[in-house]
Amino acid sequence: MISRPSLPLATLLLAALTGVLSAQENSAPEWPILKPAADRGPLPGTEALTAEGDLTRQMMEGIDRFLDGRIAASVEGRATRWKRDAASPEAYAKSVAPNREHLAKMLGLDRDARPAENRFEFAGLSPGPLAEGDGYRVYRVRWTAIGAVEGRGLLLVPDKDIRLDAIALPDADVTPEALAGLTPESPCTPYAAALARAGCRVLVPMLIDRNEERFQLTQREWLHRPAFELGRHLIGYELHKIFAGLDCLAASRPERADRPFAIAGWGEGGLLSLYAAALDERIAAACVSGYFGPREALWTEPAEHNVFGLLREFGDAEIASLIAPRPLVIEHGAYPDFVYRPDAEGNPERLDESAKKPGKPGRFRRFTAEEVKGEADRLRSLVNLSVFRFRLIESGTSISAHALTALLEGANLADAADMKIAFTPPPADAEGDSAPLSGHRAEQAAQIDRHNQWALIESRQDRANYFADLKTDSLGNFEGTIEPYREKFRAEVVGAWDLDRLPPNARSRKLEEGPKTVSYEVTLDVFPDVFAYGILTLPKDLKLDGQEKRPVVVCQHGLEGRPQDVVGEEKFKAYKAFATRLAERGFVTFAPQNAYIFFDLFRLQQFKAQSLGGTLFSTIVPQHRQITDWLASLPFTDAERIAFYGLSYGGKSAMRIPPLVDRYCLSICSGDFNEWVWKNAATDEKSLRYSYANKREYEIFEWNLGGTFNYAEMAALICPRPFMVERGHFDGVAPDETVGYEFAKVRNLYDGLLGIGDRCKIEWFAGPHTINSTGTFAFLHKHLDWPAPKP
Repeated sequence: MISRPSLPLATLLLAALTGVLSAQENSAPEWPILKPAADRGPLPGTEALTAEGDLTRQMMEGIDRFLDGRIAASVEGRATRWKRDAASPEAYAKSVAPNREHLAKMLGLDRDARPAENRFEFAGLSPGPLAEGDGYRVYRVRWTAIGAVEGRGLLLVPDKDIRLDAIALPDADVTPEALAGLTPESPCTPYAAALARAGCRVLVPMLIDRNEERFQLTQREWLHRPAFELGRHLIGYELHKIFAGLDCLAASRPERADRPFAIAGWGEGGLLSLYAAALDERIAAACVSGYFGPREALWTEPAEHNVFGLLREFGDAEIASLIAPRPLVIEHGAYPDFVYRPDAEGNPERLDESAKKPGKPGRFRRFTAEEVKGEADRLRSLVNLSVFRFRLIESGTSISAHALTALLEGANLADAADMKIAFTPPPADAEGDSAPLSGHRAEQAAQIDRHNQWALIESRQDRANYFADLKTDSLGNFEGTIEPYREKFRAEVVGAWDLDRLPPNARSRKLEEGPKTVSYEVTLDVFPDVFAYGILTLPKDLKLDGQEKRPVVVCQHGLEGRPQDVVGEEKFKAYKAFATRLAERGFVTFAPQNAYIFFDLFRLQQFKAQSLGGTLFSTIVPQHRQITDWLASLPFTDAERIAFYGLSYGGKSAMRIPPLVDRYCLSICSGDFNEWVWKNAATDEKSLRYSYANKREYEIFEWNLGGTFNYAEMAALICPRPFMVERGHFDGVAPDETVGYEFAKVRNLYDGLLGIGDRCKIEWFAGPHTINSTGTFAFLHKHLDWPAPKP
């Protein structure tokens, strides 16, 4: 035996590495070799595509114009949702009652109940007042709002006879002490103290503030995100506190049940005053300062102002019309100075490297005097009641003495003229418990967070109740009862524009050629300003004259992706060029451009759409209907065999598009399937590794999925068509056990209840967030009835 001389380990490793690199250089790449087509002619039967530039950008900019147009048109369109009767104040109130109920539901107020009996609990270390002012005393109080969520604030009690009970609402970053006149410096006037000196008992609730202590999200957006997913709303939570406060004020004066209520607020408090007075007819008069104006740019405001579907039925004028014929004072003066992520303003396509905050860009809107007057004029035109007392006041401050005087006069107080409004210096603090109430804000936020997590636990039963009418005792009964849920998903969750699509006017040009494939860029008209764009890839052995009909696979990219990513070398690590690989196996494939690209641009489009009761998919679904109808019309495709297969955000698409596009005969969700409601709403420390609650995908939250459709329920909308999940064990989307938990419900439906288990499959593989192309390709060959290539 001949022995070899030993070599240093480093030398051996270098030699091995050199050999590996040399082998890689001499071997063919994994991705398909595609070359630009020399002939740029169109696909037979289509017009020539002559557009230059970035078609993806052009598509996204067109969608932006489309949404802006829909928002502008919403102002006139709201009239169809109202049936006002101005014959009398009583007739008017009855006629707008359905709209009041709609607004309450939009804010999630129907999801949680306030206690039937409620009273203030006086809080603090000492039983006496926190402070004494000029003619009034200040107490700390708390009260139950919903569940374990409390309202906390200050109660100002006048020394003289109480003429009026009022709620004074601060801006989110203003403390109740500031309104009570207990702090020397404040961005607003101490209007609660002024009302108390005039003889009003005044409750000043504490609002959730906008601090960014956690994850660089404002506290308000942090609480709003899970609430929105679960059919609740931060505005709704704070309204519950206000309404419960009214309950407590009423319970403490049984001998004076006729004493009127009034409400006044500035900034965020102005928003809440407007909504509260619109929704609770116990409020006899309202003052809204630093908020009222045209609301069509709702999408530019903080995330927690986003109310799903608001602009279809309500602008500020319409909300204010619910207050009529009760008196309303609108004050145009100062506004809160709040903006989050100003780097995104005017630059919606990328995130500024200096400000990588995870929240939605937004600012508290400031309106000009002309804008406020325009919205006020709209209000007057909507409410044709001579008894409606509406005052528009100009001031340079936040709730002026003039505005408060008008509020008291509006409350029908016989002695309102004697209730003098004046602002005086702050009183000296009483001895004893002098810690600021703002120290309780963390607990107030924690209570809402815990309520959100309780709602998350309850959401499974909510969905079961929602699906109570679905029958699963036979396949026929299932098919007969699932269709209404598809319609609910279309209209209430995804949202629909209910527009007729344009003729497709298909335009194409040859793009690339490979050894076995040829591809074309294609555009199709959908709506005015909206077109679909994608890449059609054909096997070279395909006869285009209709002598044969091939199955089609629509191959969908993920977040910030493009059709080119699923075709060739670009992003091959994730997508494995699966659109081309499937075409090499004999399928026709189409890779659409979906509308989730250019960072803030598409995310703000989600907020534009949500303000109208839509989502990104309200536009994407019609694009796919146009795509599949066009694909079905081609002479060489089989209209009954068109499948959908998407990775990541494309997997998210696989759960939302096929339920609403009948031409998709099966769906494959790759790299996305999991317990979706949990992923959006969970805020415990263990879940935050996976949860979107603290991530940069601020558009991801969809209204009330918790009470309607998790991924198992979305899969039921696809059923009885074949459905498959492709899951890598090391995919960071969710842990295996969460994926398995949700898929077990799908498997139970297909196999256990309906007896069609061969149409439902999951493939687990040892890999990351990527196309695996093994079990899924076999699934496609089986259910599209196309022979797999021989080994």
